[in-house]
Amino acid sequence: MTTVLDRTAPRDLAVEFPARLSLTPKTTLAGQLDGAWWPYSRDLEIELPPLAAALDEPWGRITRVTVNPTLWPVIPRMVPVAGHTVHVGWFTEQHPDKLILLSYTVGRWDLLVIPPETEPAAAARLMAAATIPGSVLTAGVLMADEAAIGRDIRDARRRQAIWESDGGACMSPIGNPMGSRALPVPGNTWR
Repeated sequence: MTTVLDRTAPRDLAVEFPARLSLTPKTTLAGQLDGAWWPYSRDLEIELPPLAAALDEPWGRITRVTVNPTLWPVIPRMVPVAGHTVHVGWFTEQHPDKLILLSYTVGRWDLLVIPPETEPAAAARLMAAATIPGSVLTAGVLMADEAAIGRDIRDARRRQAIWESDGGACMSPIGNPMGSRALPVPGNTWR
């Protein structure tokens, strides 16, 4: 996988693009994840400020973030965020699709990181699944499940396209293609 960072892009993307974030509702049920984050890129210097700003009110000031370096091409040691600095660390033992956020006063939160290139429908499914209170599904399981769902959807679309191109589409009595949903029920006749 090749990742390209555009260093000529403006660094104030936080104003233009707020964090795409979904958090688990407050409950007594503890789960594996506290929510999901869908960054726009793999540039932590651009992506962390809007994330930390979005979490300041519900979770308190974020002071440290850890990632797995597998999916982040550049990991800065510190990122300035709204009047303070967030320290960034990395651990190869941490799951690549998980981000850990720490605060001195409030604690630790684990977020599923949805790859920036993810289709919106898949991202919505992942965000919903990661925010189920008390869920035992880990970041790895959620990503593997979504990969399987994506394969199933692509296979179904491919089979449908083949069926349509091989003459499988039904024609109406007036010559318009009807598609597979408009096939006549057996026993009925066209009149």
